[in-house]
Amino acid sequence: MGARADTAAAGGAERRDVPHRGGLYAIIGALMLGMLLAALDQTIVATALPTIVSDLRGADHLSWVVTAYLLAATAATPLWGKLGDQFGRKHLFQFAIVIFLVGSALCGLAQNMTELIAFRAVQGVGGGGLMALAMAIVGDVVPPRERGRYQGFFGAVFGVSSVLGPLLGGFFVDHLDWRWVFYINLPLGAVALVVVAVVLHARERHERHRVDYAGIVLLGVATVCLVLVATWGGNQYPWGSPVILGLVAAAVAAGVGWYLAERRAPEPVLPLELFTREVFVMSSAVGFVVGFAMFGALTYLPLYLQVVHGISPTMSGVHLLPMVLGMLFTSILSGQLISRVGRYKVYPIAGMAITTFALWLLSRMDVHTASLTMNLYFLVLGLGLGLVMQVIVIAAQNAVPYRDLGAATSGVTYFRSIGGSFGVAVFGSIFTARLGENLSQISRSGLPAGFDPAAAGNDPHLIERLPPRLRAEFLGAYGDAIQQVFLWAIPMGALGFVLALFLREVPLRGTSKAGPDLGEGWGGAPTVRSSRHEVEGRLSRLMMRDASAREMYARLGVVSGVHLPAGSMWALCRIAEEGDVSGTELAERAGVEPARGRPFVDRLVRAGYVVRADGRLRITDTGRSTAERLFAARREGLAEHLEGWSPEDHAELSALLAELSRTSLEAPAEVRGSTAAR
Repeated sequence: MGARADTAAAGGAERRDVPHRGGLYAIIGALMLGMLLAALDQTIVATALPTIVSDLRGADHLSWVVTAYLLAATAATPLWGKLGDQFGRKHLFQFAIVIFLVGSALCGLAQNMTELIAFRAVQGVGGGGLMALAMAIVGDVVPPRERGRYQGFFGAVFGVSSVLGPLLGGFFVDHLDWRWVFYINLPLGAVALVVVAVVLHARERHERHRVDYAGIVLLGVATVCLVLVATWGGNQYPWGSPVILGLVAAAVAAGVGWYLAERRAPEPVLPLELFTREVFVMSSAVGFVVGFAMFGALTYLPLYLQVVHGISPTMSGVHLLPMVLGMLFTSILSGQLISRVGRYKVYPIAGMAITTFALWLLSRMDVHTASLTMNLYFLVLGLGLGLVMQVIVIAAQNAVPYRDLGAATSGVTYFRSIGGSFGVAVFGSIFTARLGENLSQISRSGLPAGFDPAAAGNDPHLIERLPPRLRAEFLGAYGDAIQQVFLWAIPMGALGFVLALFLREVPLRGTSKAGPDLGEGWGGAPTVRSSRHEVEGRLSRLMMRDASAREMYARLGVVSGVHLPAGSMWALCRIAEEGDVSGTELAERAGVEPARGRPFVDRLVRAGYVVRADGRLRITDTGRSTAERLFAARREGLAEHLEGWSPEDHAELSALLAELSRTSLEAPAEVRGSTAAR
């Protein structure tokens, strides 16, 4: 999932080709748009599914419209990440956009459920690339000191997509056509494609990887086989049928093959040593349950709302807002409380208890349940899920050594994504089986000529044509089937609660004070990050919370024994980094007019730290040694944030600290108000 620390130690000193401010905003906007498309397609189809299955006649395959995308995105994500490191990210990101857009266009053109499911898998392959590469490109173009700010933007994309997805899906169904759920990606993706092509420069420096193709493929095969067993077993095929037994055998064979491949892989997709760490195993297991409950609910609640209660697709999206907003609220709240208090175990325990209670409440809903009551139930479910999603990532990250930090993050989000796939598949199997039983028991007397009760299973809109008494019977059949879905989900929630009780609490390391990244903690989105990327992002967010620039420079002056104004310290460090710079260039770095701050550089010239010659500012030996003392003091301050990671034992962390100590000194307010020099 991530390159080991010893493979990129020199990367800390890499100089990045940072685009100008306008170009950077354009790049970030295009990356956010690409990630929004990928994240939206996890949720946008939820409110459109009842209409889709009515049009394509395939309610028994409803779950696979969601599962195919999740499985493909989850399996493809680690591969995109490694290939991006090895061959460059710009062209791969463009290729991912193209795959995603081709899949979207084909989904809109699908004429049956089989085609739609296959094309959703194509979409998922492209979506995995969008999510894996977008954040990595940010690391290429954004200075480390600013990365936390932009990571926050990307984290917000997942929250926004979870709110907008159900609403947009319903809106398109009501006012256009369900196919616009997929067609809308085409113009937006084209904009992202053009902006990336024009503004983003290809990265020249590549990292060598030995991609674990065998591990990725075998793990994907095992997962798909198990999801098919959960979908077909006892429903389309008896549990003892050759098909089911063959799938089980294939899953076991693929699992054994994956284990053997991981033992030999230099960079395994999921390092086996992670599974010897109790906290990672428990976090992943709880994450599986969370994904199971979240995506199962998001898939079948719109069906309940639209069919049983006759609510429009748009309004069904509105009814889901309490659940999504509840998840956002408790996700953010739990992250902030953990960063302040330093304890995390209570949140997954409380979250799984609330989630289990919410599943029990959902299992009691029927055709007579009031709208306000439903919304309260959805809110309770969201509050419970939100307490768990972020925290399990923090717990896993905090319990592994630095070399496995990136793999642990990717592993937890992987199992949460797989949990979503299983949840949708298992819920679908339960729903289809129960609905078939209920429809077969409905009396055929009084039915319109030629009307087959089983047909209502493939097209729920047929129920609208029935007389009131018969329509009530059919709606009751649907309502009971969805009740059974959530009734069977209760034991899964209870299992998650028990697992959370056994989640061992390990004292938090310094970087955990930064709180979780909403992107990696949210929903079912898989992530792929290197260990350096994880630490770098947290350091960036911690630097954003540091004291003001004036206080920081005052501290640096005390620690280093340098007695200069903050503006002069900043100018000295920048000139030392460049060696030779014009006053105009220095002013541009500070974002001010060059004529206003001459006294700061004059102070350096009088002290013998800098000399003016031919309109240039050049560092002296005395100035360089003084700047090095300031850099060393800054490094010491940053090292405090890495408490528990032992940067002295990891060349990559040491290189990161060295880089940040030189690049994270921003211009203080007094410089921005009056600095620079000729």
